[in-house]
Amino acid sequence: MPSGTSPAADRTTRFHTSAAANVRLRRLVDRGARVLPLLVDRPTESGLDSDMPSAYGQVARTGVALDSIDDMRVLLSGIPLDKVALSLSVDAAAAPLILLYQLVAEEHGVPAERLRGSVRNDVLKEFITPDGTCLFPPGPSMRLTRDLLGYCRTALPRWDVVSVCGHELAEAGADPAQEVAFALANGIAYVRTAVTAGVFVPRLTFCLSGSGNQAEVLAKFRAARRIWGRAMTEHFGPDLAGRAVLRCHVPPSWSVAAARTGRPWLRTDASQEIEASALRLMDSIERLGGAVRAVEYRFQSTALPPDSRPVGPSGVEAPGPEARATHLRQSERLAKLRAWRVQPTVDEALADLREAARGDRNVMLPMRAALAASATVGEICETLRGVWGTYQAPPGRR
Repeated sequence: MPSGTSPAADRTTRFHTSAAANVRLRRLVDRGARVLPLLVDRPTESGLDSDMPSAYGQVARTGVALDSIDDMRVLLSGIPLDKVALSLSVDAAAAPLILLYQLVAEEHGVPAERLRGSVRNDVLKEFITPDGTCLFPPGPSMRLTRDLLGYCRTALPRWDVVSVCGHELAEAGADPAQEVAFALANGIAYVRTAVTAGVFVPRLTFCLSGSGNQAEVLAKFRAARRIWGRAMTEHFGPDLAGRAVLRCHVPPSWSVAAARTGRPWLRTDASQEIEASALRLMDSIERLGGAVRAVEYRFQSTALPPDSRPVGPSGVEAPGPEARATHLRQSERLAKLRAWRVQPTVDEALADLREAARGDRNVMLPMRAALAASATVGEICETLRGVWGTYQAPPGRR
């Protein structure tokens, strides 16, 4: 996320309702914050409404539940949206949440062109890391990224739409060369997708791990910058390469040490070794057809060391008192929303979204209409799943 993101991002995790999170965000604004970090709940991140059976036990565990435009209205109440930027930590469900933010901002009288913010939206990373959240298969996921890039270029030009998260690859066990190779290969895939669609957006950022020996970190950054500059020139030509400058930074609150494999990264300047190893990996990815095809072949995920973290309980974990209370509140809010909204308008908007997903029309405009009519995030994602399918994780990685 942007370098202005505050370590307060971690502290937002205990505010599970939009009302509680609003209190926290307003307090940050009063203290002078101009970048407001927000973590969303696991069901929201997974494209599920809080009252869905598959969300049971997950509501109120990791962040704020944002099921509909009503939740976004409560979250942003009293926030000067023309003076702050929202830093949204979400990947696969980024599109509906950005649209909800825009819709509420316009209700506040703030035009979309004045809105600033960023969203992680690194969907390819989600297929590589063991605990990634994948809503759709890789191909449709990149289709949604393409449509989001095209929409934001004209409607939300001040938003950073993709932040490539190499540090999460490192957390999953990638060594420095793997982190650089997989992150840059993902970045090339995003730029390629945008250029092919004629909607190239140069506001692409990379977040690499700052954990470990300082010399190693500096060497990794040097290697990444050299590789990226050459890759942009080779793939897209010097004109585009000059606009696609690598904007690279370290997450401010990142503290998990990546697994090491004994390779010579701790020398005074190991950038040449990191670069050579990363280029070999990137060449293998290109021979498979690029990062998207490599993800489908599980090239990146199988290259990482076996995950040592527990996959999770085999059954549904019973929620604690706070989670049960939040689940009940959100379920009641959704019931009221569905009772008061004009259902035929919602059905018509979702049908239009379904037709756009079946064809090549940008899905963001019908998605916006559906959300404005009070369709929920879960209904939006379920409509797209009905057309694009649901990603089935191979055994052994999740």
